Amino acid sequence: MRSLYFLLEKEFKQMFRSKGLLRTLFIAPIIQLILMPMAANYSVKNISLVIVDHDHSSFSRQLITKVTASGHFRLEAICANTEAALKEIELDKADIAIEIPDKFEQGLVREGSQKINVQVNAIEGVKAGLAGGYLSAILSDFNAELRLHWVQPARFEPAPVISIMPINWYNKFMNYYLFIVPGILVNLITGIGIMQAAFNLVKEKEMGTIEQINVTPIKKQYFILGKLLPFFVLSIVIFTVGLMIGYVFYNVYPVGSFLTMYVSLFAFLFALLGFGLLLSTYSETQQQTMSLAFFFLNVLNMMSGLFTSIESMPQWAKILSGCFPVSHFIKAMRMIMLKGSSLSDISFHLWSMLGVGLVFNTWAILNYRKRS
Repeated sequence: MRSLYFLLEKEFKQMFRSKGLLRTLFIAPIIQLILMPMAANYSVKNISLVIVDHDHSSFSRQLITKVTASGHFRLEAICANTEAALKEIELDKADIAIEIPDKFEQGLVREGSQKINVQVNAIEGVKAGLAGGYLSAILSDFNAELRLHWVQPARFEPAPVISIMPINWYNKFMNYYLFIVPGILVNLITGIGIMQAAFNLVKEKEMGTIEQINVTPIKKQYFILGKLLPFFVLSIVIFTVGLMIGYVFYNVYPVGSFLTMYVSLFAFLFALLGFGLLLSTYSETQQQTMSLAFFFLNVLNMMSGLFTSIESMPQWAKILSGCFPVSHFIKAMRMIMLKGSSLSDISFHLWSMLGVGLVFNTWAILNYRKRS
């Protein structure tokens, strides 16, 4: 244990001597955590809209007013014909075009129904889907208002209607920051933990100091532990700073206890840093380590559930994502932040991260061959 103490002393002194490393580890995550939630936002606003109104009636004007007043659409132009509207879409000046036919009001009054033509620019699939969904909801609401206006209660028996009143649990006002900030914080800790844990051992190899350590009587499990603990402490500090930034800039704070959150963080770091050290045992240079780390980081981020739901993935992808500690920690963080979940509620994710961490750290210890 005394040798472990001296090794930890060496690691912390080496870390604090590198001012550039500390600036990179603290300043870069702070800037990213401030800016990324503003950019990584799936709520679509200011959808460019062009309208072709062949009717010019009071009903068509009511419809146009309702669409533009919704807050989702921005009226770019009122075109004279369909060809002009399509030209706007082709030039990427419009995302959606609405064509109101001639005798629109007359058809509604006499026949009780009418069709309008909607054309959506679907190059950006997510934006197109949301724009079409917003417009469908607005048209449905417009239809309901027309029926309410025309139906006379004295002449017609009210038809039975099922009313749906949705209630949003845990995120009442659908605040997107409550969803994305914890995920981005986990994403940043993942990148820092894997890269620094992997680089630390490889740097010893490149500088030649690994040979001096190898001839010492220190056991390799203590050596691995000495490499883990400094970045374990550093990751906790960066995570705490990230929580403070989330509260100051986005008013995001956990409903659950900090104890539960930090227990899950310890389990996550145990798995994450073990994976970083495992990568370093297969690399001889920092360039090799960087290539391996970037490959795995891209896979982890895409399959972690940060931006896309794991439940919507194919079955093989669900099974694979369950082997990644990142997906479990993101789920646990969101449960603690939004639902106030306890340790028993996230026990599955905790045991999963500890199990994966045990595999990675054991693998790293066995793979590191200490030569005498």
